[in-house]
This record gives sequence, structure tokens and C-alpha cells, in this order.
Amino acid sequence: MKILVTGGAGFIGSSYVRMLLDGRLPGHENARVTVLDLLTYAGNTDNLPLDHPRLDFVHGDVCDLPLLLDLLPGHDAVAHFAAESHVDRSIAGAGAFVRTNVEGTQNLLEACVRTGVGPVVHVSTDEVYGSIAEGTWTEESPLAPNSPYAASKAGADLIARSYWRTHGLDVRTTRCSNNYGPHQHAEKLIPRFTALLLAGRPVPVYGSGENVREWLHVEDHCRAVHLVLTKGTAGRVYNVGTGNALTNLRLTDMLVELTGAPAGLVEHVADRKGHDLRYALDDTRIREELGYAPQVPFAQGLAETVEWYRGKEKKAPGLSLGGLPSSVRRQGLEPRTR
Repeated sequence: MKILVTGGAGFIGSSYVRMLLDGRLPGHENARVTVLDLLTYAGNTDNLPLDHPRLDFVHGDVCDLPLLLDLLPGHDAVAHFAAESHVDRSIAGAGAFVRTNVEGTQNLLEACVRTGVGPVVHVSTDEVYGSIAEGTWTEESPLAPNSPYAASKAGADLIARSYWRTHGLDVRTTRCSNNYGPHQHAEKLIPRFTALLLAGRPVPVYGSGENVREWLHVEDHCRAVHLVLTKGTAGRVYNVGTGNALTNLRLTDMLVELTGAPAGLVEHVADRKGHDLRYALDDTRIREELGYAPQVPFAQGLAETVEWYRGKEKKAPGLSLGGLPSSVRRQGLEPRTR
């Protein structure tokens, strides 16, 4: 088995790659893995064991159709993680999100059709559903995205559906809740707040902090993606949740406690534009059809994640704060083909 992982140097994609190479995904203990990643600000080769004998790394763009056509032959499956994913960045500039998330997905699926490679798992998000006041979303709930990021992912989901219906491509879609865990970029809430609190700096909570999110450990998400890749049905959508629903304010209080920071560091700031109030997934389908169940208890996973960032700060003080949106630096590498 040879698997192409797009966006495999990012937070979720690299976790999936490491689990494959460590033999922690049943049935694919000896799989070969090709990572395709453009190495934008969120991609980091330090997330990958580049010297592993079953890993090939290609620095390139998922929007580069000729590269994809050259790269795909010989692969048996694709896990498509490559995406722009930060809501605040999408509000400031939506163009990159439309290009990578919509055009990149279309190029990848077109290349898969032309080369006959599949199945493909397209990794999406619960944000495509918008905001829900009560109850939960099923996979049949209408798409009603509210941010440019969410809209670009919804567009990619529809492109994936069209390639299944029109071309018969075996593409399956997952929609996950908020991920957390080691190696996440510092622009996201948990690593950002953890780094700020460890540095004794205030954390900015949007609005009242009553926005509700479900939290999913990255390794549980990767297990779900692999179940969909190996046991899922072509054209089917699978929600991936946990039921670990918390307000942003409650999560912040937990981070304050875990870091040992004073409560006075929590500051409420002006709310984000179009901020969704509540997300909630019904993940009955993936549990009943594929046997999925999260394995990492939230309290344990969060504590271990905070300790991972604490160790990172001890090794390089202030390093994780350098990843905040105001101080992003591209790696300055030019994409290459194989």
C-alpha cells in the first residue's frame, strides 16, 4: 500500500503520517507514504521523520496539476489534508483559501480521475454547517457556512461530491470538530493561549466567551480518517465528533489552571466578525457503520498537550509565540517537482 498525504507537514496531516509510519493504524503497518506539502507558514518538516525509509517528501503545490499527474501514479489511496484553515486569516484575505481549498481540491480530484488513483478521503470541517442553536448536525444537514474559510471548505465538499457523481471517483468526506494536540500551529486557540499563559501574558477571549465548540484529539481524528479510508463508502460523508463540548471561556479557565497562570490574565476583546455561536455534531454514522470511538479522554489529552507546549517553551522560550498571525514568516523555499 502506498498512500499520498497532501498537507502532510501540517498539524493534522503530519500526525496521520507519523501514526502510519509508527505502525499505529491497523492493516497498514508497512505502508509507504508520500507527503506533498507547499510548506507555507503552517507546514513544518520538523513534524516529519524525513529520514524514515518508508517516507518520501515532495515540496510542491496541490494546485499544480502537472505535478499531481506526475506524482500520483503508483499510489493506492490519497488522504487530502492540504488546506488553509484559520478563520481570522480568511476574514483578512479570502483569496488564498479559495485557491487552496477549492481549486486545490479540484486539481487533486481531477488528477485522481486521470490517473485512476483512489480511494480519496477529503478532510473537511464541521464549520461548513454554520452555527446551530440547539441539537446536532447530521451529514444530511444543509451547508450554511458563515466565514470565508468555512465557505471555501463547503465549496471543496461540493466539488468532491461532483467528482463522485460525475466521474465515479471513489472520494469520501470527513467533517471533524475542533482538533487539538501536540505540533499544532500557534495561531490556534489552545497552543496560542497556552504559550501566552506560560509567558505570563494576557489571553484575548472573543466577546463573552460563550461560543461552544467540540474538541477532538488529533490522533482520534486520524484514526477516524483512516477508518473512512479503509472501510468507508464512496460518496459518503462522515461526521467526526466527540461530545466534548465546552464554551471558549470554560476551555480558557482549564488552560489557566493547567499552566498555573493567574486568572487575571483572561481578557475579553471585541468579537470576531460573523462568529459562530455553537457547533455540535451527530457522529452516529461513523460510530455505527465503521466502529469509530475516540480513545483520548479530553482532560487527559488537554493536560498532555499543555505539557508538550511547556516542554517546547523550556527548550526555546518564546518560540511558539513567534507563530502568531502578526509575526508569520514564510520559509522562503521554492516548490519543486520530483
